[in-house]
Amino acid sequence: MTAAPAHRSTLRRRQRLLKTSSFQAVYAAHARAADGRLVAYAMPNGLAQTRVGLSVGKRCGPSVARNRIKRFLRESFRQARHGFPAGYDIVLVPIARDYTFAEVDRAVRALVPEAIRRSRRAARPRPADAAGEGTVGG
Repeated sequence: MTAAPAHRSTLRRRQRLLKTSSFQAVYAAHARAADGRLVAYAMPNGLAQTRVGLSVGKRCGPSVARNRIKRFLRESFRQARHGFPAGYDIVLVPIARDYTFAEVDRAVRALVPEAIRRSRRAARPRPADAAGEGTVGG
């Protein structure tokens, strides 16, 4: 008897943001949520899945520490992604240096839905904009 193939619980390439232009588009959407240690940005992507990008700067420590934070962020997002609505690009940016997995997981599960909620609110047209009122010069 052969064993059933193991289920790969990884983030595949299509589930990650890889290009600088993708990151810039999410930042430009201005829908973010923060808790002082982590910032989550969100933007609708028009796809059937939610993708994630990580931006871990040198202020988070040497490469060993940055890679540890990235592993925590990826694993937390991977475990929680089924609870998030589909069709969003998410960028996670840690601010602090020292994290435990529990802190990262708690922050991701709280901040990503908040950033998505804010991106939905930002995408809704305002009544004055929809009616063509409130424009200057015209």
